[in-house]
Amino acid sequence: MQDIADKLNISKNAVSLALQDKKGVSDQMRYRVLQTAKEMGYGQYGEKTSSDKNVLVLVPERIMSYQDNDHFRFFHDMIWGLEKSIRKRGFSAVIAPIDLEMESGLQLPQQCNEISYVGIILFGIVDEAYARLVWELDTPLVMLDSYHRNLPCPVVASANTEGAYEAVTLLFRSGHRKIGFIGPANLTTSHEERWLGYLSAMQELGLPLDMSKVMAHSVGFRDTEQEIDSYLNAVNEFPTAFFCGNDRIAYLLAGQLRKRGLKVPADVSIVGFDDLHYEEDSELGMTTMRVEKEKMCEAAADLLLTLKTTCREMLRLYIRPTLVVRNSVLTKASFNL
Repeated sequence: MQDIADKLNISKNAVSLALQDKKGVSDQMRYRVLQTAKEMGYGQYGEKTSSDKNVLVLVPERIMSYQDNDHFRFFHDMIWGLEKSIRKRGFSAVIAPIDLEMESGLQLPQQCNEISYVGIILFGIVDEAYARLVWELDTPLVMLDSYHRNLPCPVVASANTEGAYEAVTLLFRSGHRKIGFIGPANLTTSHEERWLGYLSAMQELGLPLDMSKVMAHSVGFRDTEQEIDSYLNAVNEFPTAFFCGNDRIAYLLAGQLRKRGLKVPADVSIVGFDDLHYEEDSELGMTTMRVEKEKMCEAAADLLLTLKTTCREMLRLYIRPTLVVRNSVLTKASFNL
């Protein structure tokens, strides 16, 4: 216990309370103590002692369908990565799809009533009303990849703000000073955080915010290509570079720029987010922020299985993405750095 206390710079008494699951330490501190105990080899602290070995994973059906190709590209390996992470810890992941009818009708999957489980991981984007339905259940809950601020609970997400900041800084260091942004900040917390990262970088780098070079609002994901087309038609002067809220947007933007006779990166540089690959644009290697999906799945499984109570506190675990530089960004040597 003293070794753990020294590593975390806390008292030995706090470590004792956390390991014995007693009151006196926060859920966040208890999680840190249990994780440190595991990392230092001091037994399987935090493992559930209940005979129930199921973890219920609620997933919007649309991101499990291959027909919804954009969501499928990003989420399918995360779903099974999460299943693997849970199985490694001696539990079984029960994947329960949520279709649109269930979501709009506020209907929980049958598994919520038919099986016993130690907790729920709510994975992906669902309406706030449906998320609240899950949030109100008397069970440990972790939201993975997306969340709602009005529903405080443990969350594992990519460090979107920091990733966006790094992407914009790369463009700045490459010589770009007129940097635009395209992303539906009004639709998801992920895009909102990436928009905030763009704003933060622009401010700290001393670059003026020109809203004519920004498209931060969307009526829906299905309308993205049309919205980009309309936006570009209204632009008087194109930025020399864009940071986009995800790779799908980045590739759609590249296609619209080609239709206008502009080349990427010769005329306009682009950085995306997520590290997705599109065969139709295989010749364009997109510079991007790679979301570390495996680390997010591991963190979500660890966090849920560490919770001892129905925790409804704002506990956040952010996993930093990795910058992947490819050929969609041109260094403007003629610019003043």
